[in-house]
Amino acid sequence: MTRPTKLDAHTVDAWIAAHPGWERAGDHGIAKRYTFADFGSALAFAVRVGCLAEKRDHHPDIEVGWGRARLSWSTHDAGGVTRLDLDAAEASDKIAG
Repeated sequence: MTRPTKLDAHTVDAWIAAHPGWERAGDHGIAKRYTFADFGSALAFAVRVGCLAEKRDHHPDIEVGWGRARLSWSTHDAGGVTRLDLDAAEASDKIAG
């Protein structure tokens, strides 16, 4: 299987501009903070994203707290953001509703 390649900055910035709440996470990723009514809802979101990540064999960094979750997507072996990350971010937004 061919591994994805790092996207250029213009492509990532254009995607971020079209997807509210997403931002650069350092030089190598994208991130978004989600808010929820309580801890259980935030945890349930994290579990659903984790299941998606397992299916795709592509895993984010996830931080969970009371009423919040933060995702950070990056393709480490490509050294930055790839199409895998953008697709996973869009799927995460759908999971969040």
